[in-house]
Amino acid sequence: MNPRQLEESLYEAARLLPSPAARQTFLEQACAGDAELRARLDSLLSAEPDADRFFQVAGAAPARLAGQLLAESAAPAPGSKPANTDSALEGLGTRIGNYKLLQKIGEGGCGVVFMADQEKPIHRRVALKIIKLGMDTKSVIARFEAERQALALMDHPNIARVLDAGAIETGRPYFVMELVRGIKITDYCDQNHLDTRQRLDLFIQICGAIQHAHQKGLIHRDIKPSNILVTLHDGVPVPKVIDFGIAKAIEGRLTDKTFFTAYEQMIGTPAYMSPEQAEMSGLDVDTRSDIYSLGVLLYELLTGRPPFDPKKLMSGGLDAMRRTLREQEPQRPSTMLTTMQGTELTNMAAQRLAEPPKLISLLRGDLDWIVMRALEKDRKRRYETANGLALDISRYLNNEPVAARPPSRRYRFEKLVRRNQIVFLASGAVAVALIVGFAVSTRLYILERAALGRAMAAEHQAELARANETDLRRQAETREKITRATVLLNQESFDDADQLIRQVSLTQPTVEGAAVYRTLGEYFALQDRWPEAADRFTTLLKINRFDGWDVDTLDYLECGPALAELPDRSAYEQFRHAAITRFASEPHPFADRIIKISLLLPAGRDIMASLRPIASLSAQSFTTNRDAGDEIFLSAWRSVSLGLMEYRSGNYAQAANWCRRCLNYPEYIAPRTATAHVLLAMADQKLGQTAEARTELAQAAEIIGNKYKTRLDAAPPCRVSGSTGPSPGFC
Repeated sequence: MNPRQLEESLYEAARLLPSPAARQTFLEQACAGDAELRARLDSLLSAEPDADRFFQVAGAAPARLAGQLLAESAAPAPGSKPANTDSALEGLGTRIGNYKLLQKIGEGGCGVVFMADQEKPIHRRVALKIIKLGMDTKSVIARFEAERQALALMDHPNIARVLDAGAIETGRPYFVMELVRGIKITDYCDQNHLDTRQRLDLFIQICGAIQHAHQKGLIHRDIKPSNILVTLHDGVPVPKVIDFGIAKAIEGRLTDKTFFTAYEQMIGTPAYMSPEQAEMSGLDVDTRSDIYSLGVLLYELLTGRPPFDPKKLMSGGLDAMRRTLREQEPQRPSTMLTTMQGTELTNMAAQRLAEPPKLISLLRGDLDWIVMRALEKDRKRRYETANGLALDISRYLNNEPVAARPPSRRYRFEKLVRRNQIVFLASGAVAVALIVGFAVSTRLYILERAALGRAMAAEHQAELARANETDLRRQAETREKITRATVLLNQESFDDADQLIRQVSLTQPTVEGAAVYRTLGEYFALQDRWPEAADRFTTLLKINRFDGWDVDTLDYLECGPALAELPDRSAYEQFRHAAITRFASEPHPFADRIIKISLLLPAGRDIMASLRPIASLSAQSFTTNRDAGDEIFLSAWRSVSLGLMEYRSGNYAQAANWCRRCLNYPEYIAPRTATAHVLLAMADQKLGQTAEARTELAQAAEIIGNKYKTRLDAAPPCRVSGSTGPSPGFC
């Protein structure tokens, strides 16, 4: 660890200590014999309150106070040496690898962007982004590298491409990307006087780019006009999304250096930030946060303003800003226009080639509904995808009913008229002629109206069919993949079947899907791949709602061991509480299985108290039922369950008696017998009977060894074909 890294580590550790006395004790031990290091750390810690003061007063004069505080923090501490500087980027013309810096064209929080001349292997102008001097901490380098890899994943005409990456001699990273010669989208639209339709066409392309990023597993988290540049390709405007510097990986990590966003660290631009992103609660930020930001961008493209004034938003401080985003509903775009002053509204409408009244009328209705749905506080009510938002705008442009608006008959009729103006004009002319000659054409009028009614009914049915088409297609694709997965499972191609089934998302109960997930869970369990087994069994429990108590409890018996094998036991704790809540409310023949489900791991008093009524009913069944036929099977398993209950309760002698009772039943079942031997060995060990415990454990080991050898030599159990019997090894 170099001196700078050591100093950063000691500062972070001391800063988190609860009291000044604790800090002093820690620093005396850590800086023993190094007075210079101690002086620098004392200086850094004493400057920490200035950082808090900066955020408290940032709303009053952000630029002036930021410069003042940064200047204070940059002043050298007493007794400290001047920091080393890197002069590699002090002047233009500097060469970095195959690139020659020509002009500084942008600067962000931790990176500087230059226009550079690539000399080989081909000659072209590129944009080169490099970390700023003094910002090369581990966290900044990690975020910088995340941006580089995020852009490298992209392959979309509306996202700036990454061309190269590397590091300068001092180790600070850089990457080279496509040089976008353009201006931010709002300026382009205003300067070129684009009307509303042209602005919407550009916005649809942006939605496609964001959808592509989401499909690659990335959330942008800072969508705003300055991060969307418009350039011209053969005279055609093309929007380009840039700056994935604060993008968040939806699944997995981008690099080994990727770091988690620090607690209470806000990422994004407040005026374009979703409520859940600003709140920084336990609710994770997902792709719907970008949908909100797209809604803010659409709002500004239509009205010239974001929903909330950025200056007013920050003037009240951080808490007030969060409260506004979380609780205050923005005005509809058409309402926002009516609140503008006359000159401002006139100029804004002129930039959109429309008269103010016509522009307000244009936004009122469908566009209001679309924008407000994207800006919903509850993210469950927003558009689920960027494609969904783009599709609704396309419906608006094509005079089709939009999904964001409640579909009334009048609304659908108005859309029908707009799409078929010629037909309705002709009908109007016919109506006038019919009125003039009403006396001689009454019958023709009635026939015409009947034909028109049939046309409207047919159109209405067509609209309903189009509205359901996407959902029906998705359901058909899901059923087709489940059927293909069933075939693969019957061919013992388990990994191929699992790869296929991961492409679907089952939310409704389904017998076929439940059979597939059950088989995959059993397969992964036999392979000791417990995380995959737990995931498949958990999904199975959500979608299996058509089977009876027997199969239902067996599914829980299979899921329990998989969750218990995970390093994080919290999932198992939630699982056994849910099992007791679901199955313990009423008596049934398989109630004793709830005991085994809930006591795979030691349990607290509340779990034991919830299980005692079940145990009491199970114990009484031995005196009220005859041990004949199926009752032999059930009674033997009840003995194991009651033995486990007594063992977890500390009644080891009674637990041993129940286990011996299980072993005395005539029917031999390997899983049950092995379980009884293991539980009896545990009870004997607690009772001090070590020799007997060894004997029982040896018998259990022999049964388990033979059982697993047989199971591993044969194909894993498959109940896809409809079998509802118990799966070997999981009862």
